[in-house]
Amino acid sequence: MSINILMPALSPTMEEGTLSKWLVKEGDTVSSGQVLAEIETDKATMEFEAVDEGTVGKILIAEGTEGVKVNEPIAILLEEGESADALAAAPAPAAPAPAAAAAAEPAADALPAGLKGYGASAGQPVEPTAKPEGGRVFASPLARRIAAEKGLDLAQVKGTGPGGRIVKADVESAKPGAAPKAAAPADTAPIAAPAPAKAAGPVGPALDAIKAMYEGRPYEEVKLDGMRKTIAARLSEAKSTIPHYYLRRDVQLDALMKFRSQLNKELEARGVKLSVNDFIIKACAVALRQVPEANAVWAGDRLLRLRTSDIAVAVAIEGGLFTPVLRDADAKALSTLSTEMKDLAKRARDRKLAPHEYQGGSFAISNLGMMGVENFDAVINPPHSAILAVGAGVKKPVVGEDGEIKVANVMSVTLSVDHRVMDGALGATLLAAIKENIEHPLGMLA
Repeated sequence: MSINILMPALSPTMEEGTLSKWLVKEGDTVSSGQVLAEIETDKATMEFEAVDEGTVGKILIAEGTEGVKVNEPIAILLEEGESADALAAAPAPAAPAPAAAAAAEPAADALPAGLKGYGASAGQPVEPTAKPEGGRVFASPLARRIAAEKGLDLAQVKGTGPGGRIVKADVESAKPGAAPKAAAPADTAPIAAPAPAKAAGPVGPALDAIKAMYEGRPYEEVKLDGMRKTIAARLSEAKSTIPHYYLRRDVQLDALMKFRSQLNKELEARGVKLSVNDFIIKACAVALRQVPEANAVWAGDRLLRLRTSDIAVAVAIEGGLFTPVLRDADAKALSTLSTEMKDLAKRARDRKLAPHEYQGGSFAISNLGMMGVENFDAVINPPHSAILAVGAGVKKPVVGEDGEIKVANVMSVTLSVDHRVMDGALGATLLAAIKENIEHPLGMLA
């Protein structure tokens, strides 16, 4: 029986994508784990691997096609003994009916930012299984190799890849002999999804009205790609649904700059060069550990208080930005953070980050100091509860502890805070901890 190959959901919020390139053609024999195509999501271009074995009978979606919906058939795979002749007369398979899809899964817009992929009725994550009734475990070849090295039973691992497929991240996080996670207790209240906000009226002039304003003036229409659309949607959501407030402090950098210079001399032989941003990442991560009440995210009708200090850092790329996440940043050495950040930034610019590398965390950093900006207010990226806007360090006169005026390197930082998660006093406490860590870098490394 032929198998429909469906457009995969390569991230929790993906609704459609661009089929950038086919790496197989009709008549090719494919095996499980073989890369079939490259698919562009709103954030990255990712490889799509085959789950089943067979022969490519028919390609339904041509490469370069944009706006291919998740779960829409993109090709047909023939099993052993089947002929492609039967496909010529058969009509192309239809995409799932919108009404049926809506009944099976709640609209993504009805869920809180960062919690898309959760079922509204049950309030629990939709957890596909990697082991269907036939008993076969679907896993990538790399995941199988890592599992063999760790002595893992793949049947006991929960897959997070397309269709519940087990991927590298699943086996790396699993422990040998670990059993599947038990279901949540019945008395655990589900996370309630707020009702979609009703539109109060037009959100702005229509396209035709805007064009009419510039009639007779030369201009170029620039088509938005998936990333630009996502940025526009998420930041509009952030400013309209998150009650921002802003806290600003000046931070003296002289002690940090001196300490950084000393460390870089010692690390030169290892090819590591620490940046000021590396120290800021560490300072924020340690501050979240020092002020654990601030390490939380808004989740509809409750807070999720995190136990790890995972810091997202904004990286500008052509046409948009990524916020790769440095996990457990408070526990890592500065040299490790520096190396990881350089790797994440490079792969972000190449659009090679996997979804789990730019999702998560409760806190973000946006640094425009290297571009000469002295201070600015950053927009919170849901579901984060705060973002630190970092300005340039400039020489300014300051009053020392002895009352004497001296010249110091001063950097202005602004903390944008979600008032639902942190009241002003808690936000001020967090910012004070960040300032203390930056101004006394030896203390945060103790």
